[in-house]
Amino acid sequence: MRLAIGIGAALLAGCTTSTEQAASRQAEAARDFAEAIGDRQPGEPQDCINSSMTDGPRIIDHRRLIYRQGQRLWVNNLESECPGLEPYNTLIVELHGSQICRSDQFRALEPGSRIPGPYCRFGKFTPYSKP
Repeated sequence: MRLAIGIGAALLAGCTTSTEQAASRQAEAARDFAEAIGDRQPGEPQDCINSSMTDGPRIIDHRRLIYRQGQRLWVNNLESECPGLEPYNTLIVELHGSQICRSDQFRALEPGSRIPGPYCRFGKFTPYSKP
């Protein structure tokens, strides 16, 4: 009986730690996003951006990427969560021409890894510009 209670308590503690870690990652992502955007204001979302004139991406979390084009930032809210997408990963983007567009596919590659993660898709690109 004690063993069952001990195992149950350990599992519950594992869930709490996992929940706390997820909340901490979300808070960190919110801070990173706010810091990156600063006082910029969002514009009308667009389907594509020119890949040759942008720097990035900066990975914010499993759903958001930021590309920089001079003073303008392009925030991409992915079509769905991308498992394994973490800051410092490298993105392998499948380009069809000179633009990155909504629904284009990419994969994330962890530092030191040779095998990229699953395919993910870009969403719309929202420009953020200084007022």
